[in-house]
This record gives sequence, C-alpha cells and structure tokens, in this order.
Amino acid sequence: MRLPFIENIDLEPIWSEEINNTLAMKHHLLFAMVHGKECTIVEKSNLATALNHLSKLDIDYPVVEVDSDSFERLQNKFREIKTGSDFDSIETESGDDIIEVESDLLDFIRNSQDLLSNEESAPVVKLVNSLFFQAIKKGASDIHIETLEKKGEVRLRIDGALKKHLDIDKNITGLVISRIKVISNLDISEKRVPQDGRTQVTIAGKSLDIRVSVLPTYYGERVVMRLLMTSESIPTLKTLGFTDDLTRDLNKLLTHPHGMILVTGPTGSGKSTTLHACLQHIATPDKNIITVEDPVEYNAENVNQIQVNDKVGLTFAAGLRSILRQDPDIIMIGEMRDSETAEIGLRSALTGHLMLSTLHTNDATSALSRLMDMGIEDFLIGSTLLGVLAQRLTRQLCSCKEPTELPQAVIDELQLPTHATYYKAKGCKECDFTGYSGRKAVGELFIMNDSVKTMMKDGLNDHQIRIAMKKAGMKTIADKLREMLINGNTSYEECVRIGIMED
Repeated sequence: MRLPFIENIDLEPIWSEEINNTLAMKHHLLFAMVHGKECTIVEKSNLATALNHLSKLDIDYPVVEVDSDSFERLQNKFREIKTGSDFDSIETESGDDIIEVESDLLDFIRNSQDLLSNEESAPVVKLVNSLFFQAIKKGASDIHIETLEKKGEVRLRIDGALKKHLDIDKNITGLVISRIKVISNLDISEKRVPQDGRTQVTIAGKSLDIRVSVLPTYYGERVVMRLLMTSESIPTLKTLGFTDDLTRDLNKLLTHPHGMILVTGPTGSGKSTTLHACLQHIATPDKNIITVEDPVEYNAENVNQIQVNDKVGLTFAAGLRSILRQDPDIIMIGEMRDSETAEIGLRSALTGHLMLSTLHTNDATSALSRLMDMGIEDFLIGSTLLGVLAQRLTRQLCSCKEPTELPQAVIDELQLPTHATYYKAKGCKECDFTGYSGRKAVGELFIMNDSVKTMMKDGLNDHQIRIAMKKAGMKTIADKLREMLINGNTSYEECVRIGIMED
C-alpha cells in the first residue's frame, strides 16, 4: 500500500493527552492537522519504526508521509511543547520557591562558558537558552515575550517583521520572565513598574549582548530583548545595499575635514549600522575617532566608544562635552535626543570636527525643521550641515516569489509601467514561509549646497525645499522603492509598509 505523500508543508502539531507523545516522538511518529483533518505523520527514513509503534496504539488517524524537512519542522514544534510540559513538575504556587530557584541558577549563568553545554540545567533555563539559540539561528533582532489572558506568547522580529515563535503556559511565562530578570540583574519581585537592564551570555560559541526591557501590562509583564551581536563584523556601505551613486556621494561628504552628517529614519531602520560603516570607511591610524552611544551596538576597531549611563549623569550632552577635551578628529553621537546635544554637536562641527549623528525624521529634508524645532539657529545649520541621509530597510523577496497583477488604480497612482511583471511573496522552507529573504537598505541623500542655503535664507520650509530638490534630481526613498518593485526585488505590500505612498 502506497501512503499519501506531501512535500514542503508547514504543519501544526496535535498534542493529545491520551497519547504518550514522548514515546511516539522516540519512534519518529508525529500527529498534525493536514487540510483540516487529524493525521499521523511519518517520514521515509524511519517508516518501519513509526508504523510498528503505530500498530500498538489505539488510533485510527489516516497516515501521511512527508519529506524530511517538513517532518523536522513539525518535530521541533513537538519538542517545544514537550519543553513546556516539563514545567508541570515545578512548584509555581509559592513566589519564594521561584525566587529561590532563580537565585540558585544565577551562579550557574555566571560560571558557565556556554549555556547550552549543561544537560542537567532546569527546564526554565533550557527554555530561555533555546529561545536565544533559535533567535540567533533565525537571524532575529528582537525577542518579544508577552503575557496574554490565558497563555504566554513568544514572537521574533526577523527582517524587521514580527513572527510568532511559540505559545507557552501562563504560569511558565512568569518563570521565564523571572529568569530573564535574574540574568539582567533586575528586581524580580517588582512587577508594577517598567525596568531596563542588559546582560551578556555565550550561546553555542557566540557572544551575545542583550538589552532587556520589562513592562507591566494588563495581564502581566511583557519583555522585549534586543539582541546585539558583539562579535559581528561591521558591514561596508556597499554591502548595506545602497545604490552606487548614493554611496559615491556619501563617500565625498565623508572626506570633509569638518561639518555634520546626519542619518535619519524610524527605529530599526539601520541608522547605527550605517554610521559605523561610515566610521570604518574613514578610520585610519592618524585620526582620533570617539563615539557616544546608547547602547554600544558594535565593538569597532580604531574607534573609542563611550556607553551612555544616565544613572551616573553620563548623558549624550555630558559625553560630548568630555569628548571635545580629548582632541578628536571625528565624533559620532548615537542620537540627537535634545536641543543641548544638538547645539554642542553643531558648534563642535563649526570648530573643525567631522560630526556624525542620527535623528528621528521621516525623510531627509525634515531634518532641517527638526533641528529648528530644537532651537538651532538657521545660520548654524546652513554653515555646518553637510548632508542628511534618510534610510529604510526593505525586505527582499525570496526566490519562491510568484507573479501578481497590481490594480490599475495603484499603477496609475505610483506611475508604474503597465507591462512590467510584478511579484508577491509566496513562502517556502528556505525563507521560513515568510516569502522574504534578507533586507536591503534604501536611502535618499540630501546634500546642503548653495541653493539650499539660499532657500533657507529666503524662509522656505522643508517641504518647499524638498520639492525643489526633487526637481533638481534628488532621488527619494519612494523612487528607489518604485525601482525595486519594477525590478521584481520586493512586493507592493512591502513598498507600502516602508512608505512608497509618503512621497
């Protein structure tokens, strides 16, 4: 009898209390929903073992054979559920018991070189470690752990978009959050106020710096962890994905001996990475480069890096003042958060330093009005600002993409060619069924030339300056997104998410 065979499918497990799932897993036998029906799942390499064990069970699910990759994916989901069920043996009634267990584990975390090497660790440790490991493996930038009404949920931010990772029992969520608080040196008994901390761990040989934020919500606490790979190499401007003409113009700005260059964009658009790529481009032994960052995301060579610490009064402004007494050639400020930092930064650019920093604005020309809002005089902006790079990170379609038709109204609105082939996301095992694989930076570079300075003197606002710059040939982020859409590199949905309609 030939079994029905399905290839390349993403299945959801059926975990029934009536079946000894642990024993079934050992015999390579799994259970899942296939097209809305409860089925027994097997794979070719262990078919005899699986069917032999199935014959001993009182189950009449139809048997379906899947390829080894699909089987492994489903098996991993079963392992995650099994890890959660292992918590049943832990006492969760007494808060003191939890605290006692967690404090005992603190010594383990400090002394262990590799968190995954200890097989005897408690289930809570294994679960937290496996979360970190899975996040690294999938290339996630953040881990979100949320407490909902009846359960806990873990989501990973991969390529800028959140994707559900797994559900965990509500009681276990509290234990996991307590565990994370312990390794981040936070108060595990305090559940009423937000807390911020950081920790450094080694997972599977990789050093991982983690920034932790805990927030009390209606049903319990939620944790967001930003993963910063300290050993990660800093990309070059070219590998970030910027176009050749933009990279060339930006490199020209970086050759200036003094002045200010700003990188703008929303949170998570890669501003810090671009700044470090710029610093590596101009870093030479004869230059003194100093940065003030919060947090220090990359350990950069040839660069002196200062970590902001508000508790002891080391703010961006205070750090910047100290830097100016250290005879710097190039200064990088992680973020222009207030008017004091902006003013000291612009004045240092005026007195012979090359200054790099970031701002939160939607486009490059908006940086002018943002600086003015901070109380910076027009003449100071005009005489120090060299240029502003606005950027976004756009997800690129995986090779499994499929052609799609865009509505005529969309083609007309975006002024797209009618006969071009457009693509949409599909999803396969290579892209973890997201339809996207990797991200590319798209940017617009606004250069402060004499015509801009004249427009500023004449009192034109940033919107009027933007229209004039576009007429003069400045390519905007929307233009770059349009090109990616026409070339089939990304989808219309991704272009809308990034901001093709904002121009």
